[in-house]
Amino acid sequence: MDGCISSRVKTERKSHSYNGLNSKVDGREDDTMIGLISNATSSWALKCFTLKELKTATGNLVPDSQVTEDEFYVKGWIDEHTLGPTKPGSGLTVAVKKLNNASHQEPSEWLRKINNMGKLCHPNLVRLIGYCLEDVYPILVYEYLDKGSFDKCLFKRGSDFQPLSWKMRIKIALDAAKGLAFLHSEKVNVIHGDFNTSNILIDSNHNAKLSDFGLDKYDDPNNYARLNPITYAAPEYSTTGHLTKKSDIYGFGVLLLEIMSGKRAWDYDRPRREHNLVVWSQPLLVNKDKIYQVMDSHIEGQYSPHEAMEVARIAIQCLSFSSKNRPNIDDVVRSLEKL
Repeated sequence: MDGCISSRVKTERKSHSYNGLNSKVDGREDDTMIGLISNATSSWALKCFTLKELKTATGNLVPDSQVTEDEFYVKGWIDEHTLGPTKPGSGLTVAVKKLNNASHQEPSEWLRKINNMGKLCHPNLVRLIGYCLEDVYPILVYEYLDKGSFDKCLFKRGSDFQPLSWKMRIKIALDAAKGLAFLHSEKVNVIHGDFNTSNILIDSNHNAKLSDFGLDKYDDPNNYARLNPITYAAPEYSTTGHLTKKSDIYGFGVLLLEIMSGKRAWDYDRPRREHNLVVWSQPLLVNKDKIYQVMDSHIEGQYSPHEAMEVARIAIQCLSFSSKNRPNIDDVVRSLEKL
């Protein structure tokens, strides 16, 4: 499907090997996605990069930016036709993401999930070009988006920095919701599993796209502490250790709070009672006379009281303690479209 990635970067299917594994898992194709979502999938083969190729393409995998303490992005360049490494500034620019300290899944499980991830195509999903499984943890190669991750666009401060406008923030929230709605749709049926501002990437036109979906990096009770439960993790995750679509919805509620306030979900540099954005802001969100205390002062005058209260209403629903009381993402999309 040329709409998913330019025909210039299509390549011959390469054996996806890792310790004797190939693209068939246990001798069979994983047909969870295949055939069920043919209209949403790409016809091109993911490139299986060697570690040497990625080191050459990126300058030895030296991080450009840290995503979390465990993950980082590196900018690289590959040939548009062969997808082999090329010199900086030429060919196709890519973003190489190293998933350090992700859950200890078997290589066959990583390969299955990465291949499924690569089959999905939507305007609000980042295109996956290829991967490498030669390192200790997986490395993913994505299309490069000029403005980087949403967390840097939203939280960056400085005298020469122009904060994102209210209108742009809502557009990005809607784009992210549409990407999540596609993943949650009946035919695709994928849980993002790590929904947060660092996994929303922004292109030069401020279009937002989701990355790292469907990898289940934290779908393991032993990894609960690593997800930092006071940020994006839904309350039930602490007891079940498992993720659901409603876990993604909770994460979307946290995202809306960050968009409204311009503040990170958790920050020790704020006054003690404001460390946890969710806990601190919720009593203020329901009061039209106090909601201004939550709103980012940089965008004062750019929104109406009705718009602020409506986004607050959506956020509160998404953050419901009981997952049963959280809305479906389709309902969230419809609400945001009305703003």
